[in-house]
Amino acid sequence: MRIAVAGGTGVVGRHAVAQARAAGHEVVVLSRAGGVDVGRVDVITGAGLVAALQGADAVIDATNTTTLSATKAIAFFETASRTLLAAEEVAGVGHHVTLSIVGIDGIDSSYYAGKLAQERAVARGPVPFTIARAAQFHEFAGQMLQRMRGPVALLPRLLMRPVAAREVGAHLVRVAEGAPAGRASDLVGPRDEILLDVARRQLAYGGLRRRVVGVRLPGAYGTGLASGALRGGADARQGRITFDEWLRSEDHVRGE
Repeated sequence: MRIAVAGGTGVVGRHAVAQARAAGHEVVVLSRAGGVDVGRVDVITGAGLVAALQGADAVIDATNTTTLSATKAIAFFETASRTLLAAEEVAGVGHHVTLSIVGIDGIDSSYYAGKLAQERAVARGPVPFTIARAAQFHEFAGQMLQRMRGPVALLPRLLMRPVAAREVGAHLVRVAEGAPAGRASDLVGPRDEILLDVARRQLAYGGLRRRVVGVRLPGAYGTGLASGALRGGADARQGRITFDEWLRSEDHVRGE
């Protein structure tokens, strides 16, 4: 197959690219930054997209934006999805695969509102699709800690079931290899984790001394996070790599 990976240099996208190549597929890596073996495109304006997608059988959308603003997240994900789908229709792509997040149906706030908007845009779009939801990645705690500068990090009370980005990338390729299905099986990690505990273990592993304090976010949003709405259902596929195994792995050391 010829598979295009939008956001192919990101946390999950790079693993999808590696897995697709290992499986013998021809891979087109799409990124706004461009680079060696990477097609320079813009998923917001559409610049370079149609040409890059010529001959592609499937597109994996692993694009992302870093924001906690619902307004900004919705604007990015809706625009990027519509632009990608329009270019795919012109190029004759037969399968659009979108990476999303488990359990977000009842959490229409913050970043998650953008992912829900993305799912709706894909479902209304002109290209046959599959939405592949995954739990938070093992990198999530580190990303949250980086946003909180200073000796004290305030993190939301969150029960989750984190999964390795490497396993998510492989899952996306398997989905792209199949026929459009609307929704794929959810993918979660092997163990329940509390974000505060995970963040403290990551700091300890790196020899860093910071105080981590849990904050209960208001309303249904905070209740959903704390109660485990984002840990996925009992029928979800389970990855094998635990958070502590990932901490000791080359993926963590290399920042992948």
